[in-house]
Amino acid sequence: MDTPSLVHHMLENSAGRRPDKIAVIQDDRRTTYEELNRQAEGVAAFLIGQKVRRGDRVVLLSENSIEYIAGYYGILKAGAVAVPLSSDLKPAGLSALLKEVGPVAIIAAGRFERLLRAVNWNGIPTRFLVIVQPKMKLEQMPMQTHAWCQLVDQKAHQGNAVRIEKEDLASIIYTSGSTGRPKGVMLTHRNIAANTFSICEYLALTSEDIQMVVLPFFYVMGKSLLNTHIAAGGTVVINNKFAFPADVLNQMKRESVTGFAGVPSTYAYLLHRSPLRSMRNELPALRYCTQAGGHMPRKLKQELLTVLPEHTQLIIMYGATEASARLAYVPPDRLRDKIDSIGIPIPGVELMVTDEHGNPVPNCQQGELLAGGDNIMKGYWQSLQDTQAVITNGMYRTGDLGYCDEDGFYFVVGRKDGLVKVGGHRINPQEVEDALIETGLLIEATVLGIDDPLMGKRLVALAVAKETGLEDQQILEGCTALLPRYKVPSEVKLTRSLPKNSNGKIDKEKCLQMVQQITATGQKAKAAATS
Repeated sequence: MDTPSLVHHMLENSAGRRPDKIAVIQDDRRTTYEELNRQAEGVAAFLIGQKVRRGDRVVLLSENSIEYIAGYYGILKAGAVAVPLSSDLKPAGLSALLKEVGPVAIIAAGRFERLLRAVNWNGIPTRFLVIVQPKMKLEQMPMQTHAWCQLVDQKAHQGNAVRIEKEDLASIIYTSGSTGRPKGVMLTHRNIAANTFSICEYLALTSEDIQMVVLPFFYVMGKSLLNTHIAAGGTVVINNKFAFPADVLNQMKRESVTGFAGVPSTYAYLLHRSPLRSMRNELPALRYCTQAGGHMPRKLKQELLTVLPEHTQLIIMYGATEASARLAYVPPDRLRDKIDSIGIPIPGVELMVTDEHGNPVPNCQQGELLAGGDNIMKGYWQSLQDTQAVITNGMYRTGDLGYCDEDGFYFVVGRKDGLVKVGGHRINPQEVEDALIETGLLIEATVLGIDDPLMGKRLVALAVAKETGLEDQQILEGCTALLPRYKVPSEVKLTRSLPKNSNGKIDKEKCLQMVQQITATGQKAKAAATS
């Protein structure tokens, strides 16, 4: 496989080698590499014709689609910076990010027109919008607006190629904000290309691979699924209907999908809210499943190893937006004996564990996990202070606490800033969440620190039960058998589903609000009953 240093060359190389190969499947639409590259060329020509310059930011606001992919690579071909934004943003949040990024243009799906009309455009330098499948009259938008067909019908500007360097910014990807406010991670062409080909190497991707994508492309893991399979000359199958997991599994069967990727909640729902068990013998092409996007409890991994088709590898991975996606993986032949590990560094990445002074610590001693390599971000957009806080001598400080064992496998035990102090004890919520899942009674759970006048904080769990009629006391009893008393939550509140952000990760802030709402409702009901 060729290893170009510019991201859009991945598409161009695959289009040159396999022009008639199906690159993307979306519902009943199938697009070849030649057609996808042609559309991306049209986007680039249009942007250049509209005086978009090298380094200008262009926002992508869309669900996963063929148009999104063509827009992404077209932006890069024009020398601009692709800024994918979450499809869950509200007007105030979108306005704030647009002011911060300062895009000259926005490419958006028609379903976001009303959202864009609600934006406060004061101080935002956007000159024009491009709407895919407009739902309103274009002249009703607040600025110059074009239909998508105007882009893809453009002819490439002959002799007007933009000079692009591998150190140029390719994308600004916003973090999920799960550990604070979202930050714009600046990734260069070198960063993304290095990580893409490293992933292709350890997953042994080829042009025969067919990847089912249910994660959004604006999420760094979703974007890596796109880049790796385009680079390998494989096929990307877009499915935006994971709320109906049976539909996803049936399409995987129909399209002979070889690879599937998800975050922990993706697999929790595949295990307990889908026909995966009954269909395990109907997925003969499924070569591997990968998981990243946060810690997955041991019990879920063990269940997956028994429920997935016998020939399917489960590959646990670890990474960060700041690392262009990936830092480590567990070789599938070591998963059973290293089931709690995040694995070994991927090719081209260096990992180390250091003390609070930045000095490496011996094996099996805990410290902060640091990472280095060509995939590590350039920094945070317009935030030198935040950048300096996490980049030290070219190494990225992950904020994760962990250790390396004698075999060179790394383990994460929690976040530096994630401990909850209950009385005189500092407790890692991840340990408690794992114990809750270990009871076998729950699909998923999160543990929160709630203010308490006596203890400072108390632990409250918000969880989804496997079966109706489950009593919280049963869960607490199961947890007590696994943990010291001081680590057992003071109460468990059951709900139909846990709030997630648009990346599929559990949204701790919304979970806290839900707990407060459930508590307030219960107190009102109790007061009414006693009045």
